[in-house]
Amino acid sequence: MSWYSNYMTIFEKPLNEISEDIIQKIRVQIISKQSEAPLVSVILIAHNEEKHMLSCLWSLSENICNFPIEIIAVNNNSTDRTTEVMERTGVICLNETKKGPGYARQCGLNHAHGKYHICIDSDTLYPPHYIQTMVNELQKPGTTCVFSLWSFMKDENHTRLGLFSYELLRDAFLILQSFRRPELCVRGMAFAFDTELGQKIGFRTDIKRGEDGSMALAMKPYGKLRFLLNRKARVLTCNSTINNDGSFFNSFSKRLKKGRQTFRSIFHSKKEYIDDESNLIK
Repeated sequence: MSWYSNYMTIFEKPLNEISEDIIQKIRVQIISKQSEAPLVSVILIAHNEEKHMLSCLWSLSENICNFPIEIIAVNNNSTDRTTEVMERTGVICLNETKKGPGYARQCGLNHAHGKYHICIDSDTLYPPHYIQTMVNELQKPGTTCVFSLWSFMKDENHTRLGLFSYELLRDAFLILQSFRRPELCVRGMAFAFDTELGQKIGFRTDIKRGEDGSMALAMKPYGKLRFLLNRKARVLTCNSTINNDGSFFNSFSKRLKKGRQTFRSIFHSKKEYIDDESNLIK
């Protein structure tokens, strides 16, 4: 039985189809973890994540760590029952009315009390030692941030073998890329950093995506960006990125083409990037 088997039983289900027993179990476990003096702030952002958030929170509620934490959820202009999910599960609830992941992450960062900050996406599941593993790495001298790898969920459109092959090639590319341009490997669903430094820099709110990598890039002058390959820190996320490309083949072809075009550039560090016009929030 995989660590995520139970969580997948309610993934993609609306709130009214989930038993009260499960909701109460999650609530009790989350409340028991909430500390008024946390070492770590676990910050979840959500926009219309009613069908995913409970699975995510369930995985966080069963994370095993030996230090105090707080779990905060930021609702970013949801129109479904995301807010109700938050209220029923014992997380600290915040609302950010300006739409965009940068605004949502910044809202959570503004209210974080922990020395360390862990970013969480609501459509992602976290292995039982995730928080502990990320913080252990953050506590190494000279470290400013930590990021890890992710796997995709098997579904009717994607076989486990197909996903494994895709992830194997992608991981190899990311590992190569991480030597000189680690900021390009960062994803907000698997990203943690020093809170004080993060608050000093701040998330970019002028872009639709990439606020996580931009934060990591800004942290480069202050210390080490650590790429954690430990499977205890490998998260499981939904297939929205692949599905947006229309098919597994299209997604693979698109990324292969991009990889060929940018392969040489990954061996050269960059201090800044110019965003495409389409990525700017106007």
